[in-house]
Amino acid sequence: MHFKEDVVVNKFSHIYIEEEMKDNAMTKKITSFFPHASKIIIHDYRDVFNRRKQSHAHQKSSQNLILAKKKNDFLYPSSPVCQSFDYENFYYTTTMMNCIYDCEYCFLKGMYPSGNLVIFVNIEDFLHEIENRLKEHSIYLCVSYDTDMLALEPITQYAKILSEFTEKHPSLCIEIRTKGTYSQDWKNVCVSERVILAFTLSPEYVISHYEHGTPPLTKRIAMIQEAMKMGYPVRLCFDPIIAFQGYEKEYLEMVRLVKESIDLKRVKDISIGSFRISRNYLKDMRKQYPDSSVLQYPYVCDHGFYHLRDDIQKKVEHTVLDALDEVKDKIYQWENE
Repeated sequence: MHFKEDVVVNKFSHIYIEEEMKDNAMTKKITSFFPHASKIIIHDYRDVFNRRKQSHAHQKSSQNLILAKKKNDFLYPSSPVCQSFDYENFYYTTTMMNCIYDCEYCFLKGMYPSGNLVIFVNIEDFLHEIENRLKEHSIYLCVSYDTDMLALEPITQYAKILSEFTEKHPSLCIEIRTKGTYSQDWKNVCVSERVILAFTLSPEYVISHYEHGTPPLTKRIAMIQEAMKMGYPVRLCFDPIIAFQGYEKEYLEMVRLVKESIDLKRVKDISIGSFRISRNYLKDMRKQYPDSSVLQYPYVCDHGFYHLRDDIQKKVEHTVLDALDEVKDKIYQWENE
């Protein structure tokens, strides 16, 4: 499958462009990929993105693109549900909002009022803010927290830009998380020990039932193999682990395939965590997706976050943990505190 023709061009029938950004070089570059899309000039992206009573589910089935300027809040402190991997000064940045994929459990469905995709085209302002913060201390930065950046790399090259920026700043380390795409989409991303490619892995059952539009497990494994050959430090993310009837068999089969295909002793580290989400996010998601079994599951809530009941959480996580016992020194596990 060719990304440009099969994933993006046929996806965006309308592109909303902030008037201030209509002559921006990145805007022109991105819109050049969509010659047949209707272009609509707007004053502020929030006029479209933050409208009331939008249907996230409907918009995801016919997603549109919004090109805008980010004006503030270029860096955010890490979320309590994220793992820091022993790094200090852990931040994330939002160069894009929403994702081309449609995972039922994704927190973005509860975080944002719209299912449309926003790309902030003023990437240079993000770099400037990162540079200013680096004057104070080193930074570990997740650059694809609110999107799958690599899936959009052909039209933005943001991963390339950020990785090149990392090369110039020794105290900056970035993580690019993805559910796996095709290596030609990110082959120009700089190979560096401070550019971590983090691949989310799920059983085929979870992919086919809950991770709509994402590559199958075999394709993700192939991309991990390619990334390791190219020299990237690779993080494997078994996160979130989803509880469903028969999950043990499915997750053990996934681990078996991974162990057959990847030398786990060569990966940088491994992340394991079960499903957890903000109380407010899940409340909104349940209203919009009443038929989603993964969202309607009877989670428990404490400290403002929903998660599996403690005994079930321990059981589902240990299904994967125990199967990876030979590399337990590489594993980071999210724990409810």
